[in-house]
Amino acid sequence: MTRLVSEADIALDDPSALASALIGHMLEHDVVCETRDACTFADLGIGSGVLEPTETVLKIRVEAADLGALESLRLFISSHVLEFADEPEPAIVWRGNLTNGPTLANFREVRLKSAVDLTPRMKRLTFAGDDVARFASDEEIHVRLYFPPAGLAVPEWPRPGDDGRIVWPAEERRPAVRYYTVRRVDLDVGEIEIDFLMHEDAGPGAAFAAEAVSGALCGMAGPVGRMAPQASWTLLAGDETALPAIARMLERMPPDARGLALIEVQDATDELPLAAPSGMDLRWLHRAPAHAGETSLLLDAIRAAPMPAAEDVYAWVACEFGSAKEIRQYLRSERGLARDRHQVVGYWEREPSRAA
Repeated sequence: MTRLVSEADIALDDPSALASALIGHMLEHDVVCETRDACTFADLGIGSGVLEPTETVLKIRVEAADLGALESLRLFISSHVLEFADEPEPAIVWRGNLTNGPTLANFREVRLKSAVDLTPRMKRLTFAGDDVARFASDEEIHVRLYFPPAGLAVPEWPRPGDDGRIVWPAEERRPAVRYYTVRRVDLDVGEIEIDFLMHEDAGPGAAFAAEAVSGALCGMAGPVGRMAPQASWTLLAGDETALPAIARMLERMPPDARGLALIEVQDATDELPLAAPSGMDLRWLHRAPAHAGETSLLLDAIRAAPMPAAEDVYAWVACEFGSAKEIRQYLRSERGLARDRHQVVGYWEREPSRAA
């Protein structure tokens, strides 16, 4: 497979310090990094990166299979270089395979075609668009949805900047962005199905789904986010925000897959019929009358899980940010899972007032 490459040489007062900050940040987010001699190689999921600090310059190289992924890697690197760098702001100039289009390379416009209620708090929306084959990936399962401000006759979309960062429309015309899991793609008719969790305090995504206006326009970019790799035993766990992702991973597991799926929901009305291999034990966890993020229900269930001691075990977990942090620490310190044997993600963060 042909690999696309972009490189940048960033002049800095202390390239090694900034490289260390970048590497530390990636390790905190479970990115697998390996340092050989002066270079650090990072597996970034959608591609790879290499950091090489010299006395005056931080050399960066990113590789990916397509322009959209390469664009995302440039954004990741540039935004964090500028976040961790001291003043003045360093100049970043990328070379190699670049994109200069009116929107992001992995961006498509889509329109809402239909909507159906799956449960009292989950709705499935079907979108239609042209050239949507990139969203049919069996490896990356999430997309970014861009919701234009209400009443905007002609939406404006983000575009790539010269330094790798995204250039956004003016604030009053800027679309809201949320991440969702693709449940199904039908390339024959150009349709994409996405499940929306209906919150009490509706954000832009839930509000869009609640109105469900046929023909409503939004943007879609991606895909991003990795599925759990095949293993001899797999743990899938999460709250209802992770339900679409867990459902999709269960559907795509081999028939002989073994493991455990733990899904925390409010009550039995939130349960969905899920297709899963017979060797995957599916358990629903009801937290009512507590609210999401207020209990240790998911962590307690993971602690009690009959996880084998074999090396070929993989854990994929997504839930509230604070809970995810506790679960990640447990899997590492008490279960002994290496960084490349688990992925624990905070999909949302509890309001401080509720956490108190």
